[in-house]
Amino acid sequence: MPVCYTPSTVDDLFPVPGVRLGAAAARIKNWQRDDVLVIKCAPGTTAAAVFTQNRFCAAPVLIDREHLAWQQQQGKSLRAVVVNAGNANAGTGASGLDDARRTCRETAALLGCALEEVMVCSTGVIMEPLPIAKLLAGLPEALHRCDEASGADAAAWLTAAQAIMTTDTVHKAASAQVMIDGVQITVTGIAKGAGMIHPNMATMLGFIATDMPIATAVWQPLLREVADGSFNAVTVDGDTSTNDTLIGIATGQAKVSLLARGDDPRLPALKKALSEVAVHLAQAIARDGEGATKFITIRVEGGRNVEECRQVALKVAHSPLVKTAFFASDPNLGRIVCAIGNAAPPELDVSRVRLWLDDVTVIVNGGRAASYTEEAGQRVMNQSEITVRIDLGMKGDAAATVWTCDLSHDYVSINADYRS
Repeated sequence: MPVCYTPSTVDDLFPVPGVRLGAAAARIKNWQRDDVLVIKCAPGTTAAAVFTQNRFCAAPVLIDREHLAWQQQQGKSLRAVVVNAGNANAGTGASGLDDARRTCRETAALLGCALEEVMVCSTGVIMEPLPIAKLLAGLPEALHRCDEASGADAAAWLTAAQAIMTTDTVHKAASAQVMIDGVQITVTGIAKGAGMIHPNMATMLGFIATDMPIATAVWQPLLREVADGSFNAVTVDGDTSTNDTLIGIATGQAKVSLLARGDDPRLPALKKALSEVAVHLAQAIARDGEGATKFITIRVEGGRNVEECRQVALKVAHSPLVKTAFFASDPNLGRIVCAIGNAAPPELDVSRVRLWLDDVTVIVNGGRAASYTEEAGQRVMNQSEITVRIDLGMKGDAAATVWTCDLSHDYVSINADYRS
């Protein structure tokens, strides 16, 4: 059975003033559902973004980097983001770049804005030509739905989350609100991702909007920091996508003064709300990992620095042997020990390492705990949600947390059948 995950409903989501959303069915992959989304932003919206570090990045990533740099250098607005599912427009060469630019150009013409004020994202099959005619044919309907009254509703965020899905089994959306200067600030986001998930920036596709006015100089590093603590801490299969993009949208519609400095005392409250939404979306991706039956939290403590802890956590999370043991509910915990040893620095003193499986002590002083029993380990392994806690004992107070899932037969089947 798939891991338990309850997707957000309309009652859980809050519309963001200054953002309108509209989706249309362009039949890019002959789906009988919406697969083109337009996120329309009010004038004055500032954007921030983080992108994949995959060197074979998709055409939309290259175009978005250019457009974001132009907006930030010129002090211009983000007016729209166009998203399509079903085709990644990656590995498509010069024609893919032309298609991404044309999508921005056609959208800009419909909105009456500059080409560079539009960003574009794609997700789906890699190395297939983008059916650009279908995508462009869907734009007017998507924009029309943006302009309808419902385009600003919470329900529009739900529709948007569903429109960007590919192998996802559930939509992913979340909201948070916080009081700043006596004004209620809203943060709402959507994301998609289930496979090819090992973000080296953010997630496959994610969009987080707020009505807080934020200067670019603050927004860009803030979004990066939020991504590092959420999307960059989730892994399904260890593969970083060609299309990973997280876009932050700050409409500035809230009646508060501009957040223009990194030492602004209001920043921690906003960061907390942004992080709450981002962590919810990141964990939803791990829970919806292709074929996943278990959601696993791996926390590594006692390192000299965060990166040291993070590398050990990721090694455990990536290990096929560890992941298949979780799928089988098999307390073969020597596989975790092996993964720790492969990732730990040479200075690690194994006699100081400790390991817990939820509330069960597994390793003390580098060896199996006297109190550990196979029955206790089996009890935890049978659960659908499991926490692995590792103390490296390296006389440091650094820690890192990674979220992942198990590796099942269905993962192979889903990816074997992905293009059919």
